[in-house]
Amino acid sequence: MKVAVKLFAAARDLAGNGEVEIELPPGADVSELRQALSAQLPPLAPLAARSLVAVNAEYASDSTPVAEGDELALIPPVSGG
Repeated sequence: MKVAVKLFAAARDLAGNGEVEIELPPGADVSELRQALSAQLPPLAPLAARSLVAVNAEYASDSTPVAEGDELALIPPVSGG
């Protein structure tokens, strides 16, 4: 299945785009989404490992299932002062 993932902040900068399309197997979870993002966009790998993922506007754990049509977002950690 193909899913679209919205990217924010540093993730968008590293990918050069605000959204990417990722191919996942049926029944995939957030952990597999992170792996697929890292494989498709290697510069994003270190950030993808420590970013939050939202599925349908709710923060998700690595075991949260991902379905075609879900709204997905990769939200990197933010620092500031």
